[in-house]
Amino acid sequence: GTLEEATEHGADVLAMLHDQQDAAPGFTILTVGDGSLNEEVNSLTEEDIARGESIGAGIAFLILIIIFGALVAAFVPLILAILSIGIAFGLAALVSQVSELSFFVTSMVTMIGLAVGIDYALFVVERYREERRRGATTQDAIVIAGGTASRAVLFSGLTVVVALAGMFIVPNNIYRSLSIGAILVVVVAVVATLTLIPAVIALLGDKLDWPRRPRYDAAMAAKQAAWDRETVHGGFWGTITRVVMGRPIISLVLAVAFLVLCSLPYFDLNAGFNFASSLPEDLESKAAFDILDAEFSAGLISPVEIVVEGPQDDPATQGAITTLTQRLGEATTAGGGPLYGPATTTRSADNEIALISVPMNLDPNADAATDAIGQLRGDIVPPVEAALPSGQILVTGITANNVDFFEMRDAYTPIVFLFVLGLSFLLLMVVFRSLVVAAKAIVMNLLSVGAAYGLIVWVFQQGNLIGLFGFQQVEVIEAWLPLFLFSVLFGLSMDYHVFLLSRIREHYDHSHRNAESVAVGLQRTAKIITGAALIMVAVFGGFASGRLVFLQQMGFGLGVAVLLDATIVRSILVPAAMALLGDRNWYLPRWLHWLPDLRIEGPAAEPAKPMGSVAD
Repeated sequence: GTLEEATEHGADVLAMLHDQQDAAPGFTILTVGDGSLNEEVNSLTEEDIARGESIGAGIAFLILIIIFGALVAAFVPLILAILSIGIAFGLAALVSQVSELSFFVTSMVTMIGLAVGIDYALFVVERYREERRRGATTQDAIVIAGGTASRAVLFSGLTVVVALAGMFIVPNNIYRSLSIGAILVVVVAVVATLTLIPAVIALLGDKLDWPRRPRYDAAMAAKQAAWDRETVHGGFWGTITRVVMGRPIISLVLAVAFLVLCSLPYFDLNAGFNFASSLPEDLESKAAFDILDAEFSAGLISPVEIVVEGPQDDPATQGAITTLTQRLGEATTAGGGPLYGPATTTRSADNEIALISVPMNLDPNADAATDAIGQLRGDIVPPVEAALPSGQILVTGITANNVDFFEMRDAYTPIVFLFVLGLSFLLLMVVFRSLVVAAKAIVMNLLSVGAAYGLIVWVFQQGNLIGLFGFQQVEVIEAWLPLFLFSVLFGLSMDYHVFLLSRIREHYDHSHRNAESVAVGLQRTAKIITGAALIMVAVFGGFASGRLVFLQQMGFGLGVAVLLDATIVRSILVPAAMALLGDRNWYLPRWLHWLPDLRIEGPAAEPAKPMGSVAD
């Protein structure tokens, strides 16, 4: 049957073989192949996802308690994230009725759903509580949070969707499944944040702060105003902002140099697919693979398959099959040994198609195996195919599929990059009404993504700190990972950029003082963005703690990029660049003033009073 059918029946076959093993303990039965491999990988993926969920959600809840100092408020974002994941799974099930989805969609929905669901609700709930501390009534605080934080969530979600939609361009089931799963859960999380969260806040009111019962009165408003003024220039984040903006060139150069240094290992990237050799040692498929690899060849479980179309009783077709078999037998490895094992030929019931199955005496994912497919398609098959009066000869199998994947990925990567970068630039330009802000955001996000690429290679491929993290060193980075990480990270990294810039722009529209606006924006978002970043790192770290290498690489890459973006980019690059450019940050050519005013900070208010001595 098909691979999917083989996977579905794999459990029954394994159970039958295990029964035979129990009945005859004098020998050992081990199974390995596409069906059993997929069965065990799917089972292990479910275990890793469940473990990642529990670790990520548990740590996220503790961080929420620290941020809010209240149990009820901490529960709200977590419940929204879980609800978003459940709804997204239901929608994905509906999509799967009309379009095949990879099993990757499960890990994608869960991981992204926990991360963005908690973060989006966190931003809105904390903005509401901030306005209550400033003296706003419950209703007014909900309205203000809806006009600022909720609008930022809407735009942030739109940016994430645009970035994720880039993967949908690639004609590959893995990328499209990842894209569909992530887009569904992000859209659900945004809708829930914009509709459910305000309703929950209105219903609970100040009960959000349980078990504390703060008094939101004039005294608290005065205390909050005094704290706002003092922390612009003092405190941890005020001090960082003052130092960075006081020496913007040095700060900018050091931050960029650090991110570029982190990116350098990327140039040693060896992309490929981690085969059965990377599976945990206690899996039956892994034990069977090791025996085959040692005693025979790893290529036995993933042979090259050659499809010969044409009437099988035609002498020309029979001659083509004979010639192909002979040529395969003559091929040698670099060491002079036979490249292929014995070939077997199977014919279809209608006698119109022949399948030649031949194992390579190589690891199917090795570079030499890839070269062998190129030789087979380029040198061996064409002259044989030319002699056929009709029909064609096609080369498939795991290694051939890998070759096709690399070619497709390389062809579509520039298109995806241009799509994501172009649309993101346009969205940022319209929302912030600035060419400079949009361009800076693009460059800074690329720096953080590049650093994540480099650190993945540095850890997993080069083996640095694998003992500390409990990761497995491998020869290759998953071939689908770089393009996937670009799309996801570009969207997620925009989160913090959008929320920080929206607070900066909000104060700038009121005061028209650039340096003060940067200080105010950084100070007022520091606690919440730091907490949100730690939550994302906890969620992604939970998945990185799994036993499957692809989940380790995916979780680590996402987590380290978010951490870099929320620290180096947000605390150093953004204020340094804003200080250097001054009012030019908000430059929009006159010929673009026709663009709609979609800014997420709400309408400008009366000019703000100076908050201190931060000079422009």
